[in-house]
Amino acid sequence: MDDARLTRYARHILLDEFGIEGQERLLAAHALIVGAGGLGSPAALYLAAAGVGRITLVDDDIVELSNLQRQILHDMAGLGRPKAESGRDALRALNPDVQVRALVERLDETRLRERVLDADVVLDCSDNFATRHAINRACVAARKPLVSGAAIKFSGQVSVYDLRDETAPCYHCLFPESDDVEELRCATTGVLGPLVGMVGSVQAAEAIKVITGMGETLVGRLLSVDALRMQWHTIRFRRDPDCPACARRAPAAAASPGG
Repeated sequence: MDDARLTRYARHILLDEFGIEGQERLLAAHALIVGAGGLGSPAALYLAAAGVGRITLVDDDIVELSNLQRQILHDMAGLGRPKAESGRDALRALNPDVQVRALVERLDETRLRERVLDADVVLDCSDNFATRHAINRACVAARKPLVSGAAIKFSGQVSVYDLRDETAPCYHCLFPESDDVEELRCATTGVLGPLVGMVGSVQAAEAIKVITGMGETLVGRLLSVDALRMQWHTIRFRRDPDCPACARRAPAAAASPGG
């Protein structure tokens, strides 16, 4: 690690649990972020600032004026541009050390699995259940750790689904796929701007922990926040042995979770 990197990442390196080894793991890692909106903005910014070596940002939407109340990855100059490209430019300006790839597309199942296979950690920053379940299926198939977040109105939640661990539940174990689930959207119900920053920042922290292997991630725990009352709660949950998404997961790779 050269002097410039030692200076840039000094505050990480000073942490006993982190050190140079942890920073080098970040620099060698690849994070796939699906969604460059409210959650993807803080998550991507913090991962880029932290020195995650490669970031792939996926989003097929464009930047609109109504996004700027909370999607801090974008600014007025980005109006009308694809969010993935606007986000890529912002991340490169923040940290030229990071390789950022922008994918302006809605990934189908095949493309999603290809992208997940190439990543060390996947961050689900999407805004609908169909995409979340598709990402979960891809992560289960590839045995890749998934950091999933959601936020609406004043409520947010985050969890980690690390399928490298045989006992770890997947997203479907906690939120079974159903056609009759009522889907709430920010465009129709609203969302507190800083709330998505809180949730996206937690996603970034969990992704860093997954990559470096430090601490204890939110595997088997759902962290939720009520921003109106500023209360945090943790709910524990287990793997569903009959889960149609992960019950027949492929054998785990040799690497241990967080390793």
